[in-house]
Amino acid sequence: MLIQIRQETTYRYAASANYSMQILRAQPQDSATQQVLSWRLSVHPYSTVTTGRDAYENILQTLYIDRPHGDITLTIEGEVETRDRGGVVSGTSEPFPPAFFLRQTDLTTPDGAIRALAAGAKARSDGAPLDFAHRLMDAVRNAVDYRIGETHAATTAAEALSHSYGVCQDHTHVFCAAARAGGLPARYVSGYLWDDVDTEYEASHAWAEAYIEGLGWVGFDVANRVCPTDAHVRVACGLDYLEAAPVRGLRRGGGEETMEVRLRVDAGAAQQ
Repeated sequence: MLIQIRQETTYRYAASANYSMQILRAQPQDSATQQVLSWRLSVHPYSTVTTGRDAYENILQTLYIDRPHGDITLTIEGEVETRDRGGVVSGTSEPFPPAFFLRQTDLTTPDGAIRALAAGAKARSDGAPLDFAHRLMDAVRNAVDYRIGETHAATTAAEALSHSYGVCQDHTHVFCAAARAGGLPARYVSGYLWDDVDTEYEASHAWAEAYIEGLGWVGFDVANRVCPTDAHVRVACGLDYLEAAPVRGLRRGGGEETMEVRLRVDAGAAQQ
């Protein structure tokens, strides 16, 4: 499938900011499930952009503006050809062994409820890690209703489960926390999703990947109860949202900030 992505993010400040830095993990990479045909980042005319890679080999772009400014607009445009591999991930750079992704973070630290969720999913499975992961995906989605605007970037997995609501970020954190508590390596993945019902969004998407012996890394889109398909474009991974966030930044001055994100994802037939 040919996925076309256009995202415009605008930050506006109540007063003039003297310095801004934005760290972007927004550019996908080639793998066995996707090929990046084109990608372009357009930024503020007075900005400087450097490109490198982080510890997970995600593409990392850093934007700097060191003169007074009242707003920043970042525009991303690209085309990615995707393939459905049943959620199995291959052809990606893997700088860490799977066991590294058993580590918990402040956002994924399990409490008693998360441990019970993991134990219940494992008990209902046939004992195989793959079945455990599928059972866990359903258990998390059953326990955490999809609700926009009720949680935020600092909401922990334990908080989301206790509230019984959240968004894809929260579903992913709860899955990762429970999977690791059950002895299954899991990681957070950020990316884009094409939805044939509504192609305009206010945010990018997130899902989890679990390491299954004999298969490798396998994706689990908890919010949608599916393994990733050719409708998914994989961008970055990490232990949690903070390590795979599409955009993070800091600034000096500027007062109160407002942010507007307009994201459009369209799909067509793959190129022959």
